[in-house]
Amino acid sequence: MRLPAAPVAAPRWQRPSPERRRRRALFGGLHFSSSCVADTMRNLKLLHTREHGPVPALGSPQCFCLRADQGTLLIGSEYGILELDPAIRGVTNEISLTVDGFLPEDGSGHIVGIEDLPDEECVCVATAAGDVILCNLSTKQLECVGSVDTGLTTMSWSPDQELVLLVTGQQTLIMMTKDFEPITEREIHQDDFGERKFITVGWGKKETQFHGSEGKQAAHRKQTEVPPASSSDDGRPRVTWRGDGQFVAVSAICPQTGARKVRVWSRELVLQSTSEPIPGLEQALAWKPSGSLIASTQEKPNKHDVVFFEKNGLLHGEFTLPFQKGQAKVNELLWNLDSSILAVWLEDLKNEKNSGTNTYVQLWTVGNYHWYLKQSLHFGSAEKSQLVSLRWDPEIPYRLHALCRGWHALCYDWHWSTDRSTGEESRLVANVAVIDGDKVLVTAFQHSVVPPPMCTFQLQLQQAVNQVAFHTDPAKSADLAVLDASNRISIYRVGDGTVKDPTVTLGGSGFKASVETPHLEKTYRVEVCCGKGKQVNPLAFRLFTWLQDDTFLAVSQGQLATHSVIHHLTGGPEAEGGCLYLRLSVPVDGDVISLCYNPKTRAVALQLTDGRILKYLCEAPTPALEPWTSSSGSAVRFPSPCVQTALAVIGGEEAILGLTERCRFFINDVEVASNITSFAIYDEFLLVTTHSHTCQCVSLRDTSLKVLQAGFSSSSTPNETLRKVERGSRIVTVVPQDTKLILQMPRGNLETVHHRALVLAQIRKWLDREEDFTKTMYPSPVLSNVQLQQCPDQKKVDLICDAMRAAMENINPQKYCLSILTSHVKKSTPELEIALQKVHELRETVSPAAEGVTAEAALKYLLFLVDVNELYNHSLGTYDFDLVVMVAEKSQKDPKEYLPFLNTLRKMETNYQRYTIDKYLKRYKKALCHLSKCGPEHFSEFLNLVKDQNLYNEALKLYPPDTPEHKAVGSAFGEHLNQKHLYEQAGLIFARCGAFERALDAFLSSGSWQLALCMASRLGYTADQLAGLARSLAGKLVEQKKHAEAAILLEQYAQDYEEAVLLLLEGTIWEEALRLIHKYGRLDILETNFKPAILEAQRNYLVFLESQKTTFTRHRKRLLVVRELKEQARQGLLDDETPNCLEADLISETSSIVTASDMSGKYSHSNSRISARSSKNRRKAERKRHSLKEGSPLEDLALLEALGENIRTTENMKGEVHSLLKGLVLFGYDELARQLQQALEEALQLIERSLPEIWTTDLQQNPANPVLGPNSTANSIMAAYQQQRIAAPAAQDAELLIPPKLNKNIQWKLNLLQ
Repeated sequence: MRLPAAPVAAPRWQRPSPERRRRRALFGGLHFSSSCVADTMRNLKLLHTREHGPVPALGSPQCFCLRADQGTLLIGSEYGILELDPAIRGVTNEISLTVDGFLPEDGSGHIVGIEDLPDEECVCVATAAGDVILCNLSTKQLECVGSVDTGLTTMSWSPDQELVLLVTGQQTLIMMTKDFEPITEREIHQDDFGERKFITVGWGKKETQFHGSEGKQAAHRKQTEVPPASSSDDGRPRVTWRGDGQFVAVSAICPQTGARKVRVWSRELVLQSTSEPIPGLEQALAWKPSGSLIASTQEKPNKHDVVFFEKNGLLHGEFTLPFQKGQAKVNELLWNLDSSILAVWLEDLKNEKNSGTNTYVQLWTVGNYHWYLKQSLHFGSAEKSQLVSLRWDPEIPYRLHALCRGWHALCYDWHWSTDRSTGEESRLVANVAVIDGDKVLVTAFQHSVVPPPMCTFQLQLQQAVNQVAFHTDPAKSADLAVLDASNRISIYRVGDGTVKDPTVTLGGSGFKASVETPHLEKTYRVEVCCGKGKQVNPLAFRLFTWLQDDTFLAVSQGQLATHSVIHHLTGGPEAEGGCLYLRLSVPVDGDVISLCYNPKTRAVALQLTDGRILKYLCEAPTPALEPWTSSSGSAVRFPSPCVQTALAVIGGEEAILGLTERCRFFINDVEVASNITSFAIYDEFLLVTTHSHTCQCVSLRDTSLKVLQAGFSSSSTPNETLRKVERGSRIVTVVPQDTKLILQMPRGNLETVHHRALVLAQIRKWLDREEDFTKTMYPSPVLSNVQLQQCPDQKKVDLICDAMRAAMENINPQKYCLSILTSHVKKSTPELEIALQKVHELRETVSPAAEGVTAEAALKYLLFLVDVNELYNHSLGTYDFDLVVMVAEKSQKDPKEYLPFLNTLRKMETNYQRYTIDKYLKRYKKALCHLSKCGPEHFSEFLNLVKDQNLYNEALKLYPPDTPEHKAVGSAFGEHLNQKHLYEQAGLIFARCGAFERALDAFLSSGSWQLALCMASRLGYTADQLAGLARSLAGKLVEQKKHAEAAILLEQYAQDYEEAVLLLLEGTIWEEALRLIHKYGRLDILETNFKPAILEAQRNYLVFLESQKTTFTRHRKRLLVVRELKEQARQGLLDDETPNCLEADLISETSSIVTASDMSGKYSHSNSRISARSSKNRRKAERKRHSLKEGSPLEDLALLEALGENIRTTENMKGEVHSLLKGLVLFGYDELARQLQQALEEALQLIERSLPEIWTTDLQQNPANPVLGPNSTANSIMAAYQQQRIAAPAAQDAELLIPPKLNKNIQWKLNLLQ
């Protein structure tokens, strides 16, 4: 049990009393992710939606968090916490916070933060009153870990949940560890800019710039003051962490100006930067997880922008929100997990005429430096549908959770999808539609290949667009239907060239092309109700499909969470009042996540979350559902949920094709490939792109599933179906009746390729003979070998200079004088002082040799080789003023610059003169030596120099130990070490100088109890004082788990053997405890304390050993699976799924340079504050690189690390168990001892048997296959490089490949228990 800290004056963070901490309450999915490249030609497609509620609960919800391990939501209200399970659509847990007084019973309380802590198996809750509470959801135990008197406004945990930041009511920040130990406290509002303050040299000032039409008066114009924050600002500080948890940004209103400022702090709450003054800056704040930008909002005079800050506080880009100033306010901004989507939570500003407030959520993405509004969720003005909290899922990138005021919880899953027309006639133009807010950008790829935001034509809608559907009839596939955020469907048709629609305009971003444009034919409303009143879910319909002229299919959630409903929506004459008529609804026993339609066979296939495929008989008199069956008659079921599906006829049999987000490609229930990044069906062809940077085009006519599977597995064999493409390419569309295949690259640009298979198929229709175009049109490129040159080593330069100089000095030093000087100057560290000394010797020579040079000539030559100022400083360092004057005269220096300084030096005493010169030249060690010889009158100056330049060790050598000067330097050294938290070393210095009081304080701070007692003895402490000191030291030792040493202090110095025995029992030091019990004759302690302690220890060891064996077995089995998958990857059967989107690094076949960034993570951790941590914490940070999460890139290394730690922990238990066994046998608990001995023996045997299986003999063998050569390409080099990365771990992970050593020499077992 943690003891409360000693009280201090006016505490801000208070630990609760033990009684309060022991209080208890009276009452006892589907995973979709995507690639890291957000494709500009794709839209967000809603795959799955789930609505829960309303839930019968008191009050109204205020906030929520996700309990990922259970798949539940933890919702906080003004009365407590409840846990909502979406699977059963009900409450599974409810904890009241009013019973113990954490929240008032009148419902006026407020929860300012809630966080699930899976490692602690509890949830952390912060209240506005200032309490921070841990709630154990299993036992329903409440523990108040601390409180803040002034209340709390925000609680924010770091992404790694190692730190928690509290914002108090007094506008202060409190940073604490995950164990709620305070680290530091800072005021939010700081006058300083921060450590990253810019250095200004005046070049960018307004006075020095050209002002153009503004005129010179612009230089003298004063900067306008930043106005206060808007009245709609709630005034609360906002906190957001960078994705790696190294920095945190805080937005708060400045009390002086009333405007918001954003400050960036480090993990240690050291201010890094402050944002520049931004007029109209608002409350929303969100740091992009990738770490590059911080998003906020700014209200400008004529628009409302989302603005981005860099870490240094400077603005870096913005985009404009689609509403006028004063129309709405932004509540929050939220980035999704992979930084590809920015969610904007808005609400209308309150209007006196309308009491209701509309709330919205907008999803924005960026591509080609343009921001697209991809989804807009209008929650309406009903009170029950108003948003109270919004969160992205912490594990699934494209899952969004929303909580409404009426206790409704909503969950949405999106995925990227390309909306393209599917016609195959030559008159069709291969349209692809891209959603951009209230516009739809349409590109006709038959006429132009331009990437968004450019387009062939654009459709202007009245509301933001959520879904686009092209007509599925091949003859009308240029027609499209648009579903907007107000649930209106706009029908656009092509064909009547006389109709000019003002909502349709040619071109986009300055580009125009001549093409037939559609026109708006009609608009329908879609009525959506939730049964009782208005809707709550703004996206009730998903998978919107246009079947026939006026018939649409859509999917919604059923009455149960795991059920769906298919709706037939019909327009035409039946649509009264412009509202689509709901012809019928068909319930589905399962959750539908995809719907695909084959216009040739008129078949509709549905995919459920469990992988089942259903055939929907939509044209039957009574539409019905039946399982999709293969040719063998078995029901088809995808092994994994697919995010893209399509129907195709393969060898006369209709089959369903599916692609998972893990690039697994299925035809029916057979996995035919595992490295597919995109696919498309065109005519009789199936086109796919792969992780191997190839595009494969195979014919589906006269083939079979087995042939296709074999063809994909042997895709490395060159043939007409295979061609290489740029790394990361994805299929956009195929132009009908043409050979053009449109691909998009990771950076957003589009490329057109003419695939050989498409070209040859077209040619075969025209020609009787075939031609091998792979030789006539695509000759093999000639590659040149490049030799890498190594940089010369500087040590070789020094060796050559020394050798040449020695030879010249032996032959004729006078003749080669200038060359000898050159050999000194041109070394890697120039020897200028030696060169100057040789010049000085030449000057003193009365008659130089005939073939020699004069001092003046030599000096002039040196000035040619060396900078004049550098040579002047070195000449000054020789203390030869004649040489200094000679150098100065030859250097064309102004005598007024150096003569007064030299004259001042000449008047000084010799030692002080040399001290002044050395200090001027920044040779502080030499300066210190000379200053120490100047007498005691200069000692204060000596001490200041020592402190300024940190020359304590050098200074201590300059004075004898018994002198006052030595003691003064030692005292200053000790204070310096104290400030650096080197308390033990400071204590040693203090003790050596006779400052025993300060030495005692230093040893107490360092925990050096032996030395502390020595100092107490030197200070003459009494027995009582020694006892008090011993108890204080014992408490610190117990916190450090040093129970034996604490027991020695209590027994020998505090004379408290009973407490010493209890400490020994707590530390499981059984034999020493027995010795003290018998030494003092307290055999009663055996019954009251000793025996219960060893029995409890025996039980704990058994439970722990069982847990160790279970964990070991689980990790071992998983390791075998991971190795099997990686082995398949190396053999080409399973493609590599490496992190950091490596396919985006190599953007063309000519870019074959692999940089160090390929091996790095999202962020750089080479941080001075991190490197300053202890080695233990550094190792802990290194271990976090390995994740045990299934599918992580280094999962095998993480498993090896976990298994090694498990083995070492079990091995280290031998000594503890041996001691415990002796205690159990001593008191007759033979059977319990035998159980414990057998349990440890079984664990050790399991480990010993498994070692060869885990650490195999070839584990450290790395493949070194050559990857370069005349026939290599960029893709082949990169593929081989990736395979070596799979097989060869990083150098710092090499120790994981060595199995832990088991010490069989330790005799821990008792033979009498055999």
